[in-house]
Amino acid sequence: MTSEPTEQGDRRFAPDFLLEMFRNPLDAGYAEAARARASSGPPSPRRRGIARGARTVALVFAGFLLAVAYQQTVANEPASARARAGLVADVQQRQVEADKLQRQADGLRDRVNRERDAALAAGGADAGALQGLEAGDGLARVRGAGVTVELGDAPQPVDPVTGQATGKNEGKVLDRDLQDVTNELWRDGAEAIAVNGERLTATSTIRNAGATILVNFKPVVSPYQILAIGPKDLDRRFNDSDTGQRFHRYVTEFAMQVSVRASSDLTLPAAADPQLRFARPVPSGSPSPAVPSPSASGGR
Repeated sequence: MTSEPTEQGDRRFAPDFLLEMFRNPLDAGYAEAARARASSGPPSPRRRGIARGARTVALVFAGFLLAVAYQQTVANEPASARARAGLVADVQQRQVEADKLQRQADGLRDRVNRERDAALAAGGADAGALQGLEAGDGLARVRGAGVTVELGDAPQPVDPVTGQATGKNEGKVLDRDLQDVTNELWRDGAEAIAVNGERLTATSTIRNAGATILVNFKPVVSPYQILAIGPKDLDRRFNDSDTGQRFHRYVTEFAMQVSVRASSDLTLPAAADPQLRFARPVPSGSPSPAVPSPSASGGR
């Protein structure tokens, strides 16, 4: 921009400063550098060689730094990642061992039940009544017609450019969703229910542990398969209920995967033996705790 001095010594902009800017777009410093280069002449071969050597050394040093960084971050796996992989492998191995022991325990329990039934039949006792009680309590394997309800997580939203997960997955199945479905099936007349092979009893729990859902303190993952033995129209009862209609709305609103179908032949495993604790009466000789009177306790 150009300016002109006034009589008072201040400065004011000339009216053609835009024209001046377009006439001389190059900064004055560049023009001065060009004149200095022209007056000094072209650089000597020695100077060009020194500059080329400096660039080569800089490039080699940068390549060395990149190689070291790659070696540290990619080639050498961090100790934390190795420790995590070891823990995951240990958990998987323990899970396999636990499943094997559970199968052995199921086989031994079936053997004990057969021998018990034989002993009861020989003694004239009603083994059928006992089996019915065990089936109702979830302690015996049951088979019959019913319904299969499957719940699956909705696809995780991803950024179309980066491919990274974005936001919260509103269609992810939660522990309370499994609670709602199983409670509705009980209400609709189900006689036995299992979630991903875990039989539900009066002492069963369905809850979250971090990002994992536990059924009977065992982790289950999506898709969640809920098997229920009950009336022949159990699927219709569930679909017509408020809970069933709400979950069918989740399909369109949150892309949750929900399916309900009647099943003519279902087999539900027995639950693990419960760890029951029994209350014992207080001996009559022990003194009972004193109950303060309203006046002594400052009653209302």
